[in-house]
Amino acid sequence: MIRFTLCCADGHEFDGWFRNGADFDTQKKRGLVTCPACNSPKVEKALMAPAVATARGKEKLALALGDEQRRLMGQLREVARKVRENADYVGDKFAEEARKIHFGEADPRGIYGEASPDEVKGLLDDGVEFMPLPDLPEDRN
Repeated sequence: MIRFTLCCADGHEFDGWFRNGADFDTQKKRGLVTCPACNSPKVEKALMAPAVATARGKEKLALALGDEQRRLMGQLREVARKVRENADYVGDKFAEEARKIHFGEADPRGIYGEASPDEVKGLLDDGVEFMPLPDLPEDRN
């Protein structure tokens, strides 16, 4: 995940979290990124200094979680668990299978798997509805 400092046309600054820079561009183009203060879709990335993660910084991040963040993390874990229990894992064939389901070439069913940024863009262009599973810390172990 990457955090961008964003600024709307009226000068309101706010933060946004995205999977990567391309994800920000895609969401902005689809009108999904708006200013929380004035709801303007005219949002740009503001100039910001890079953040360098260190082992010490990661320890502080883990310790900085408050009760609300822990509760939300638990909800994200539950969503990911339910998806994995009730959907078919299709691995790197996600884009192909999602298109087949979208265009009626395969029976409708829940699926999950991996897709490259280019595949994600293609699915968006084709109007295929999907959502990324949350990237949880334990998924990286």
